[in-house]
Amino acid sequence: MSDQQNNNQESTQDLNQLLKVRREKLAALQEAGKDPFVITKYDQTHHTDECVSLYEELEAKLLAGREPVSVEGLDEAAAREVKKNDYNERRAIMDAQPINVSIAGRMMFKRVMGKASFCNIQDLKGKIQVYVARDAIGEEPYAEFKKSDIGDIYGIKGYVFRTMTGEISVHASEITLLSKSLQILPEKFHGLTDTDTRYRQRYVDLIMNEESKNTFIKRSKIISTIRRFLDERGFMEVETPMLVSNAGGAAARPFETHFNALDEDLRLRISLELYLKRLIVGGLERVYEIGRVFRNEGLDTRHNPEFTLMELYQAYTDYYGMMDLTEDMFRHVALTVLGTTKFNYGDIELDFGKPFERITMVDAVKKYAGVDFDAISSDDEAKAIAKEKHVEFEDHHKKGDILNLFFEEFCEEHMVQPTFVMDHPIEISPLTKKKPDKEGYVERFELFVNGWEMCNAYSELNDPIDQRERFKAQDALADMGDEEANHTDEDFLNALEIGMAPTGGIGYGIDRLTMLLTNSPAIRDVLLFPTLKSIQ
Repeated sequence: MSDQQNNNQESTQDLNQLLKVRREKLAALQEAGKDPFVITKYDQTHHTDECVSLYEELEAKLLAGREPVSVEGLDEAAAREVKKNDYNERRAIMDAQPINVSIAGRMMFKRVMGKASFCNIQDLKGKIQVYVARDAIGEEPYAEFKKSDIGDIYGIKGYVFRTMTGEISVHASEITLLSKSLQILPEKFHGLTDTDTRYRQRYVDLIMNEESKNTFIKRSKIISTIRRFLDERGFMEVETPMLVSNAGGAAARPFETHFNALDEDLRLRISLELYLKRLIVGGLERVYEIGRVFRNEGLDTRHNPEFTLMELYQAYTDYYGMMDLTEDMFRHVALTVLGTTKFNYGDIELDFGKPFERITMVDAVKKYAGVDFDAISSDDEAKAIAKEKHVEFEDHHKKGDILNLFFEEFCEEHMVQPTFVMDHPIEISPLTKKKPDKEGYVERFELFVNGWEMCNAYSELNDPIDQRERFKAQDALADMGDEEANHTDEDFLNALEIGMAPTGGIGYGIDRLTMLLTNSPAIRDVLLFPTLKSIQ
């Protein structure tokens, strides 16, 4: 057996012994009638950050005008005595108006010193030091506390004070073990650094990594900010089906399942679009949904097979109205969540405060690839240019498809600051209204930031005859083996025949926006439970 194997075996034996000791401690508590798992609730009056802020406010009020003592010219012992007296005087003033608190959280650190100990308690809002003295809580509770483990969850009652070293702390008068931790947390100095373990055991990641916890707190705030923004503008939040017979509204391969009760194959939705448009037909003039969608695609730093999508639709407006709304929304979310419209992603400073640039897809390709697609008159000519520029395409691709391939190849990386890329070719936009003044193009834009597509929006197609022809073209692609093509949706066509007002729509991924606003390098860093391959 190698040295490494010996070390691993010893490490496993040590861990097993530590886990055994924790279970023995639990058994002893249960035998003594002090089972922490029978406790059903705890009266938590404050979080750790409130303890600090309340104390600082009271301190500023009660000690206003009190100058720091001077120890200049004194020897070390005399200086220490002066500082001690000053501390005691300040402490007496503060203790006369005690801030009584009841906090609860996980113990992350413990230092036992005879008749008194210190520990750190971590809750949702942060950490605070707790001073636990035998004379304050009683001899028996103190003896039990000394046997506690890192990771145990405690309720602490006491009052807030500042130690001689200047740290705001809680002086415990009563402690209650609320839950016994039977597992070992990662070593505190290194935290939980293995990314796969962080994703699989997000609960441990949230305990050990403050940055990770803050990311998900910001994610929640991003979603609530979007909701408030839209609610204040008269939008109604709705819910639409996840299980559908026809997964349309985007170019993506769906997940398929079988519904036993109806003996019918169904799909998980890939978009929110077609049902939300049905609601516009029904007279709900402004609707939105924030919900999960599912695409049977690969995994990478910006893609997860299930992700959160925000889609909204507004009657009586077009894609220009959607551009204005998108710009206002993204700027408002950044300002609300970050407190600024300027922020960094990696080494790049992004500015949501300036007006977002607007450029057509044709002009972008002309600018960055040196090819003018307005001067290209046929599919064959487009393919010849693609071969010349080494842009790969498929036989069925048309001029519009190849324009989009040129944009992806030569332009996306240059769209760093917020940029609306407008007027897409009709071939890649089966649900979008045509531009009346430019044949072959539609009223669509995508918002790009940091070279990423952040948002997709249209003047929505409301002509049922045109929509049927677009669906036919998609059906033809599906017949040729394109698993991402849309299929004809007869009920949606029926809704359009009832009549849909001129409408603008927007869709964007919450996950990618969260990555941007939290400076997260991968989508898995902003998903609490990302999709992972099962451990065999």
